[in-house]
Amino acid sequence: MTRLHASVLDGVANDLSSLQRAVQLQQRAAGVGFDWQQLAPVLAKIREELDELEHEIVAAADSSRQMDELGDLLFAVANLARKLGVDPDEALASTNLKFIRRFQTVERELAAQGRSPAGATLEEMDAIWERSKSSEP
Repeated sequence: MTRLHASVLDGVANDLSSLQRAVQLQQRAAGVGFDWQQLAPVLAKIREELDELEHEIVAAADSSRQMDELGDLLFAVANLARKLGVDPDEALASTNLKFIRRFQTVERELAAQGRSPAGATLEEMDAIWERSKSSEP
């Protein structure tokens, strides 16, 4: 199938992270009016996509349907990041560091008891995790 005209989406770099590419595609579409002006419909879209993913999980659908729905959810979350003026890669990188810091606290506290995460229950680890969260600024 040949295209008769150029797309506003042409030229969005393929070497961006998938999150950054999603934001760029959304910015291009927004430039021609394909965009919600308020946050409420963006949040509603995230909920809709989450519901669709949950449906596919509960239905024990094949993994390609689950991957497709997860991709839709991530695309919608990238759109929220764009609307908030937040770089989604930076937000995720920051959360990764926070996860590492908190999980390492779990490991240290268990090690002080002569234990490891593999020998602890989820409830025990979660209690340490929550204490770790509450002690952060």
